[in-house]
Amino acid sequence: MAVESACIPLPSEIIMPLAGWMLIKEQSLPVTYTLVAGVYGALGNTIGSAIAYGVGMWGGRPFLEKYGRYILISRHDLDLADRWFDRSGSWSIFTSRLLPVVRTFISLPAGIARMHFVKFLVYTFLGSFIWSVGLAYGGYRLGEHWEQIRTVMRPFDPLVIAFIVVLIALYIYRHIKRANTKS
Repeated sequence: MAVESACIPLPSEIIMPLAGWMLIKEQSLPVTYTLVAGVYGALGNTIGSAIAYGVGMWGGRPFLEKYGRYILISRHDLDLADRWFDRSGSWSIFTSRLLPVVRTFISLPAGIARMHFVKFLVYTFLGSFIWSVGLAYGGYRLGEHWEQIRTVMRPFDPLVIAFIVVLIALYIYRHIKRANTKS
């Protein structure tokens, strides 16, 4: 979970349901242990987020403007993030922890904006706790049926893979096109 929150996309949507299933259900622990899994998940998120916050704070916008293009972060992306963060303020940290993808990267703009660090940690922990508990609980309830779920979902694998490839290609294309038009 710390790796994901340090802006390295290792999806919590995989990690926490497995925790809910393997660490809780397979150990015959009661469902209340999903709260314990949530605490550990939120701690991991908070540690990784603090690292990303530090990168944003010390490297700042100039660093991302100079080197962001190498990881497909454009000035346009930075402007969008700044406007959203300015508009939403501190609550954007809490709510973004409940949104896939956004939750991975919100710490950078918080660091760039130099949000109050303790407030940042509290909102990060609380939002991450809710997210982690929800995923762990889902894994706890659905984990024992993974073989049946996998059998039903297997025919959709090529469609899901194709959809993901198209989204990635579109993202890359738009960033390259936008970079070329501004040059």
